[in-house]
Amino acid sequence: MPQIEFHFNAPERLHYVCRFLRKAHVHDWRVGVLGSEAVLRQLDAALWSFSEHDFLPHCTANDSPHMQQASAILLSPDVGRLAGWPMLVNLGDDVPEGFEQFQRVIEIVPSDDHGKMTARQRWRHYAAQGFELTQHDLSKVATA
Repeated sequence: MPQIEFHFNAPERLHYVCRFLRKAHVHDWRVGVLGSEAVLRQLDAALWSFSEHDFLPHCTANDSPHMQQASAILLSPDVGRLAGWPMLVNLGDDVPEGFEQFQRVIEIVPSDDHGKMTARQRWRHYAAQGFELTQHDLSKVATA
């Protein structure tokens, strides 16, 4: 049964995702990131420019299997391409199909009304299935 965490009120969502992925990389976690192609293109660009001092090895589901194996972070609009990865970061509006296969599911929720509304729907879905949910309110945490 996956551990499901909601990170609410991310004021600069892509910046927060980059910070989260940097932390994951430091801990040697392999992370699949699910989102629309447009969001993943923005995230890919942000990962290259996020920090002058950190390199976050990442690739897309369109890259070679060798590149995917060598990368700690895989970006894909198709959750099926992320099968076998232990952690899933969901940047989409919907509950990812097959989320149960992951050890950990991270829902990064922006502070806008649409993001909050779709997150509430996902929260209700997970809770109705009996999953224990953890929430982190980012508006109460100092950012670094």
